[in-house]
Amino acid sequence: MHQPDAQPRPSIFYDYKVHPFRSPPALQGTPDAASVAIVGAGPVGLLLALRLAQFGTWSVVLEQELQVSHGSRAIVLTRRSMEILQQAGVAPRFLQKGLPWANGRSFYRGQEVYRMVMPHSEDDRFLPGLNLQQQYIEQYLVEACEASGMVDIRWGSKVIALQNEPGGATLRVDTPAGEYDLTADYAVAADGGRSTIRRLMGLRMEGRAYAGNFVIADIAADLGLPTERLCFFDPEWNPGNNVLVHREPDGIWRLDFRLPEGETAEQALEPARLSDRIDKILAMLGKPAPWKLDWATVYTANTLTLPDYVVGRVIFAGDAAHLLPIFGVRGANTGVQDADALAWRLAMAARGAPAGLLATYSHERVQAAREICEEAGKSTRFMTPPTEGFALMRDAVLSLTLSEDFPKDLLHWRTSRPHFYADSPLNSFPEENAAFAGGPGCGEPLANVRIGPDDFLLDHLTEPGFHLIAFASSAEAGPDLADFLRACEPLPLMRVLVAPAFGEDLRALADVCVADPQGRVAARYAANAGTAYLVRPDGHVCARWLSAGADDVSHAFAIAAGAAS
Repeated sequence: MHQPDAQPRPSIFYDYKVHPFRSPPALQGTPDAASVAIVGAGPVGLLLALRLAQFGTWSVVLEQELQVSHGSRAIVLTRRSMEILQQAGVAPRFLQKGLPWANGRSFYRGQEVYRMVMPHSEDDRFLPGLNLQQQYIEQYLVEACEASGMVDIRWGSKVIALQNEPGGATLRVDTPAGEYDLTADYAVAADGGRSTIRRLMGLRMEGRAYAGNFVIADIAADLGLPTERLCFFDPEWNPGNNVLVHREPDGIWRLDFRLPEGETAEQALEPARLSDRIDKILAMLGKPAPWKLDWATVYTANTLTLPDYVVGRVIFAGDAAHLLPIFGVRGANTGVQDADALAWRLAMAARGAPAGLLATYSHERVQAAREICEEAGKSTRFMTPPTEGFALMRDAVLSLTLSEDFPKDLLHWRTSRPHFYADSPLNSFPEENAAFAGGPGCGEPLANVRIGPDDFLLDHLTEPGFHLIAFASSAEAGPDLADFLRACEPLPLMRVLVAPAFGEDLRALADVCVADPQGRVAARYAANAGTAYLVRPDGHVCARWLSAGADDVSHAFAIAAGAAS
């Protein structure tokens, strides 16, 4: 019988809440079934459940613990993740607590050799990074799921067996009150890097596991440093290795450093040894301040992915699907994109959409993971050279940065980025797409645009579902535009009209009206009167036309919804 820890986890800054176990219907003699069962209440599983709720689909979330994450773990949310959280309706809570940043500095043997400024423009609502501990990320998502009324989070529920059948999945769940079976049309494995579901199904990842261990330690200290990423190569106290430093909310600092070869995780976490190294890092920073340890762990770097994320009625997301290096904040942010890409497809599949629609999730996200593995491998080989040859090259680059500028860009950490699904089977009308002189192309996420002091394009596109963005050149509706928008009205999508201003007749033609008096949106989208973009529920463009027709939109929608080819 599963007995999860019911004592609040220790922390010097976070007040852990122990969620009560509630006996499910099956343990009371009532058959138990769900449209979607999600295994794992981490950021990926919870965001997926929340997005499913927005699309009108109920879900059950099974979490073997009674509390949110032990330790800060994933602390950096990228701009793309924040845009997705905005669509999920929770971004303000994250912004209220998190620490935004855009810069990083790298040092070699005590000398600053590189300053990284991540791209940011006035059209971006969010800065490139936001630091926030995973405990808060999960807490805010739990609260949003509970408020939705469409997510049943079952704490203290451990999956111990699985049957994956053509008509659905049956999960054997162990709880403090006994075992029961939960049947679901679809089961999603969002249960992390040590995925129980992956193990039960005997699935193996492809890719590379890198040698070398790293320590993460979170400490409370008054360091008085700005919010930026600091990287120290070859410090005196840890020769040949590196140290990363990040500021977190609540006066917490993340220290991340590579261990000497041959040192075990147990040795690294010995209190005296860990304390000595933390003191040396603070001295290196010029901040030998008093500190208290909140949490520490050891991790390794991997670039691994499953070859398929959809296996029968079981679907994989987040670290259960792929294991990515910490360098470049890829793990949780890639999982956030997984959840966003999966939610709308899974909601449609639960309502009877063709099975091939879910297969496109695997097509897009496996390709994204492989691209990340390639990119992250470069960063990983620089941070933890796997051979003497790579170490020699890394050290030569670092030495040159002391006197030359040309090698400094090699120190860029290739941060997580939004993925472009250029070859997605859900895209259509390639010739029309190629005719554009700019703007987001098929497969790309929508580009945000500032249209007021605190008003951005994506602020107007938070309604879940497909969107058709059409452009007008004046405040009055011409007959062609009016006929086009009326002909698109029967389609299950939001009609968004962008115009310099709106007369009463023009406003009546659309579900959402976006005033663009300076033409900033039109310019960013390379749009003229009659231009239209068809946008998937996850914010990626799937078709666009310089001059659109209703029949074209209808056909493109059928392809994007998996109903046509």
